[in-house]
Amino acid sequence: MSSFPNRRAAGQALARLVLHYRNQPGLLVLGLPRGGVPVAFEVALALAAPLDVLLVRKLGYPGQPELAMGAIASGNIMIFNPAISALGDIKQSDMDAVIQHERAELQRRELAYRGSSPPLALAGAHVLLVDDGLATGATMEAAIRAVRNQAPAHIGVAVPVSSTEAAVRINALADELVALITSDDLGSVGQFFDDFGQTRDEEVRELLTRAAHHR
Repeated sequence: MSSFPNRRAAGQALARLVLHYRNQPGLLVLGLPRGGVPVAFEVALALAAPLDVLLVRKLGYPGQPELAMGAIASGNIMIFNPAISALGDIKQSDMDAVIQHERAELQRRELAYRGSSPPLALAGAHVLLVDDGLATGATMEAAIRAVRNQAPAHIGVAVPVSSTEAAVRINALADELVALITSDDLGSVGQFFDDFGQTRDEEVRELLTRAAHHR
């Protein structure tokens, strides 16, 4: 089933499909940490574009953390997946606990990855959002809404793999979606990678630093 050796290889393959972004004015590549950053690094390198991160956190269904009931993003953006939320009654206290935990992690990562440096300005920019894959699309939807609030000229989304359901969802929100693989039977994004180990904070920081030195 696997199609990519690892995230960096997937990013190199994906970069070849988004070369039309290379000469866009004010192009910025934003990776969704943590797994999206190695993919985004290769894309930014190929496009000679600045790389930054857009902090988004999945809101896991209580008791089933891998199932996304929604997502939050920087800028106090919060979205929910109606299909998942409708699976059963969720206690408000359980939902609040998940949101509080993920907000704390989002803030921790903001500090860990960027320190005191401000995020790149997105107003009027051509923004390309990159992740390692789309399952439900909830996380990417939150990212798009967070970026849209900053009035960019264009929002593109690029991923190695997407479920058909997520592709429909994101196509309706972004100006363009580029996916190397779209699957009607996507059990998990990781099934398309030989190595889908967790990306560490240190790797995210290293790739952001390397990308800055390439500019």
